[in-house]
Amino acid sequence: MGGGQPPPAPRPAGRPVRWPAARHNAAQHMRAAFELGRSADPIVAIATAGGRGAVGIVRASGRDLTPLVEAVCARVLEPRRATLLPFVGDDGAALDRGIAIHFPAPHSYTGEDVLELQAHGGPVLLQLLLARCLGALQRAFPSARLAQPGEFTERAFLNDKLDLAQAEAVADLIDAGTEAAARSAARSLAGEFSREIATLARETIELRTLVEATLDFPEEEVDFLEQAHAHERLAAIDAAVQAALARARQGVLLRDGLNVVIAGQPNVGKSSLLNALAGAELAIVTPIPGTTRDRIGQTIQIEGVPLHVVDTAGLRADEQAADEVERIGIGRSWQAIAAADAVIFLHDLTRAGDAASRAADAEIAARLPAGVPVLEVFNKLDAAAPGALQRLAPDALTLSARTGDGLDALRRALLHAAGWQAAPEGVTIARARHVEALRRTRTHLSEARAHAAQGAAALELLAEELRLAHQALAEITGEFGSEDLLGEIFGRFCIGK
Repeated sequence: MGGGQPPPAPRPAGRPVRWPAARHNAAQHMRAAFELGRSADPIVAIATAGGRGAVGIVRASGRDLTPLVEAVCARVLEPRRATLLPFVGDDGAALDRGIAIHFPAPHSYTGEDVLELQAHGGPVLLQLLLARCLGALQRAFPSARLAQPGEFTERAFLNDKLDLAQAEAVADLIDAGTEAAARSAARSLAGEFSREIATLARETIELRTLVEATLDFPEEEVDFLEQAHAHERLAAIDAAVQAALARARQGVLLRDGLNVVIAGQPNVGKSSLLNALAGAELAIVTPIPGTTRDRIGQTIQIEGVPLHVVDTAGLRADEQAADEVERIGIGRSWQAIAAADAVIFLHDLTRAGDAASRAADAEIAARLPAGVPVLEVFNKLDAAAPGALQRLAPDALTLSARTGDGLDALRRALLHAAGWQAAPEGVTIARARHVEALRRTRTHLSEARAHAAQGAAALELLAEELRLAHQALAEITGEFGSEDLLGEIFGRFCIGK
């Protein structure tokens, strides 16, 4: 700890311990090691976005900010009370007049002393105020410095103000691209997802305790597992984890969205479909084959789920391309298709009876990547000849990008292909690592159920699988994890948060 500062503030009285003491202590050791790697010296940063604005905020955090308050505010501030006053520069003159709020530890966002200065939002003024705060801090604590990305939230995590899932939700709330994503991130930040994980972890530990008791007292005639209905409880935990995994997948969709590529032959209406889905003229539309030379993308919302839709160059053989530019565009189209979460394979309904067109579609279909959902969609419904629909499968999607007919059905099909279930109000934001941790939990629970079926002969293996299941759950909230993981998470935050 630099700067000769007093030791960290103790854990607030009455704050519940989320995990048993042994696990919590292990987490504390990990956190302490991480904290030593990233200094706990006083930090300061501009907390608002760059550019001019009505209000700009400079935020500082540290074990003791009394010298900073005295230097910049020239008075003692009442805790957690907004005070209008001049911000004093080095020469004693006022840099600006604004609002100062002092949050003494531990009742602050970071768990340390926090000072927020709300000034006018001019970039030059904020830089002057930042330099003034940093200079005042460094005179009292030579190791004071500018904050790194995500360091304020990192300290909130290290000081038990947030668990890791909640800390991630802070960034997700800031980055939310849809209303549904913002609401789901807010629920995660409020602790809904963390409480669900904590409940699963507690039930897993209780079951493991029963197994350990049976191992410790083998001479007892009492079957602890049978008496406590351990098999039924294990099945219930497994089912609850499965449900949590399904909701987490929904949360990942809300956060990351779905990458959708529109593919097909030239002049089937790919650009028109992109424009229709986006509600704007994004792509140039002409009857000339090869008009679209490169990928054009747009993010749209369907029931709160962000879809990143990409229009690609028309697919045809290299020898049919008009020039080298179109050949490069076709190559990039196949690259986009390979990275897609779903593909809209667009056909021209007016050419449904054309043998050459069907052969070209068959060649494209043969090259589509396996495992990627493909929606077969027939465009130009408004111009199709009578009887054209009779040649299609009964469940074929038909639409007119020009008139909008059939677009709603396509939107529903895209959500179905993504695995979305229309219940956004019950979903909390999640990340891919949460899904992976829950998958590993399910794997260990499945192994545990298999060992439990073998009875007393496999109790040690059962206990070990339960331990691994709990460890996987604990990684979600940060009770277990690596320094590399924490650095990766907080390094993606903006400076000042």
